[in-house]
Amino acid sequence: MIVDDLNGWIQVMSLEIGHPKFRGAYVRIHDGGDFFSEAYLQAWLLIAREHPETTFYAYTKEVEMFRRIVEPDCPANFKYVFSYGGKHDHLITEADRRCDVFPNHESLVEANFHDQAESDLLAITGNHAVGIVVNNHAGAVKK
Repeated sequence: MIVDDLNGWIQVMSLEIGHPKFRGAYVRIHDGGDFFSEAYLQAWLLIAREHPETTFYAYTKEVEMFRRIVEPDCPANFKYVFSYGGKHDHLITEADRRCDVFPNHESLVEANFHDQAESDLLAITGNHAVGIVVNNHAGAVKK
């Protein structure tokens, strides 16, 4: 629906987020995937602006697009964390909220990242550099 009818998707998503259970809640945008177009990113920004009582957060490798579109006028309730491993890693600074995946806890600590295993929300409420230890999924281990 996002690809075929973005405006319809915005209406449906906004109606869902308008439910009282989302007031004061945190909504993670994507469990996997990323912002695949500027229009899709703008849709989420619109939804965030329409629902200031809900905090939206996302991980993204789309650093350049966020610098250009989000940073000049980011809604207060829209939080984001840059994920290493993309083609724009060179644009990520130490001042940015950022995350990475590590082979083990020792390497995470050695890199001065903070473990967010206790809560995913630590990526937007805690230290600016957070990490997770890779799980034993074959693709993740190979990477």
